[in-house]
Amino acid sequence: MNEADAEIYDVVIIGGGPAGASAAIYTARADLRTLVIDKGLTAGALGITSKISNYPGVPGTVSGAELVGIMRQQAESFGATFTTERVVGVDINANPRVVMGGTRTFQTRAIILATGSMGRTSTVPGEEKLLGRGVSYCATCDGAFFRNRPVAVVGGNDEALEETLFLSKFASHITLIVPTPEMKAQPHVRDEVIAHPAIDVRTGTRLKAVEGDKQVTGVRVQSRESKEDEVIPVEGVFVFLQGARPITDYLMGQLETTDDGCLKVDRQMQTSVPGIFAVGDLLCSHIKQAVIAASDGVIAAIAADRYIHGRKQIKTDWS
Repeated sequence: MNEADAEIYDVVIIGGGPAGASAAIYTARADLRTLVIDKGLTAGALGITSKISNYPGVPGTVSGAELVGIMRQQAESFGATFTTERVVGVDINANPRVVMGGTRTFQTRAIILATGSMGRTSTVPGEEKLLGRGVSYCATCDGAFFRNRPVAVVGGNDEALEETLFLSKFASHITLIVPTPEMKAQPHVRDEVIAHPAIDVRTGTRLKAVEGDKQVTGVRVQSRESKEDEVIPVEGVFVFLQGARPITDYLMGQLETTDDGCLKVDRQMQTSVPGIFAVGDLLCSHIKQAVIAASDGVIAAIAADRYIHGRKQIKTDWS
């Protein structure tokens, strides 16, 4: 069982990219108790972007992670709280609503969904068959089951590296399989992973298959340089790869989606369930630009304030 957070929040925002962070600025500024649950600065599309030069009000060139960091600092200055956690489920019909993380459970009056569209559209051979039998997508949920056992982690962003460090408390040895030539994570996280004696980093390496019959016995990988396959013996594999599909698995089918997997909302970014809002790349009609995602977040934040206070119309705010 997850540890329960005793506080009931006014708003829980799932996702800390430009949409989620902008929503947090406005909800916190409206004196709403605001919690943002996020998987890391480089877990989203903006966070892994190396150069941004067209964001209004930010002259020059900054990295996506720097821009998201500025937004988060502004939200925190108004009282918003950010926590690093993987959301594994929500109960949108409970009162208050429940958001389930890998290690904690949160209660809230309203939810803003801002998880983006970097979900995977395909799996590798053996992955689905061995899900729950060595294959996992949440180290904080399942890491303790692999005490003193060798495991692999697949991915190279903040989320993957943070989960790798969490696993180092339990696993005897960890092979970190990074598909790109370099890890796309914050320097201090990357340095901690590299320095850890129990972690072997394999950059430029692609996961081709998960091996095993009834349980995971290894992972088949291929180096970009040698082009040769290699099977690494492990008893567990934690996959943190990214794709281009809206991330809605944690909703467990509780909200209607389009054929493309996007959420449907009204003009105030509210879903079919009152008090549940969706913004940014979760919307099919969305133009994938950070400034537009941010505007979605602001609309949802103002609408959430209206919902919580029982107002029929959105309160006008010119500042």
